[in-house]
Amino acid sequence: MLEATKNRGIPVNRRRFLLFAGWGFIGIFLTTLLSTIARFFFPRTIIEPPTRYKVGYPLQYPVGVSERFKKQFRIWIIREVDRVYVIEAKCTHLGCTPNWLAAEGKFKCPCHGSGFTPDGINIEGPAPRPLERFKVALDEDGQIIVDEGIRFRGERGEWEKAGAFIKV
Repeated sequence: MLEATKNRGIPVNRRRFLLFAGWGFIGIFLTTLLSTIARFFFPRTIIEPPTRYKVGYPLQYPVGVSERFKKQFRIWIIREVDRVYVIEAKCTHLGCTPNWLAAEGKFKCPCHGSGFTPDGINIEGPAPRPLERFKVALDEDGQIIVDEGIRFRGERGEWEKAGAFIKV
């Protein structure tokens, strides 16, 4: 050990080692603290799914209820003889996802038993109001565009407004 200290010219002893170790720990602590404070000013961003998307051409949907996008976007696409509209697959009672029962011709919520007609009107159970519809339009290429940012509520008489459905 004496030989190593003679080569560098700096004597190594316990006091000098503890001094360097102490300042090293203080430096690490201050760096961590300052980086945490700086991170506070640059919050994480949440990437949300788009509120506008295309779901295909109107002729792709036969008359009735389509559950094609139930898992992906939580919507049903309803095709009547003369129009197409989109219903949000979310019960108005507590937000569960109802199931389409084709044999009974209604939507039935598995959580508390609310029932809805194919056009979204509540007919049974604790649901306080009809299902909501999203705005639909046709794109230049003829595909249906759904805009979840604009909702239409049946109890307010908004289902007959422009954008609540598209004529086919």
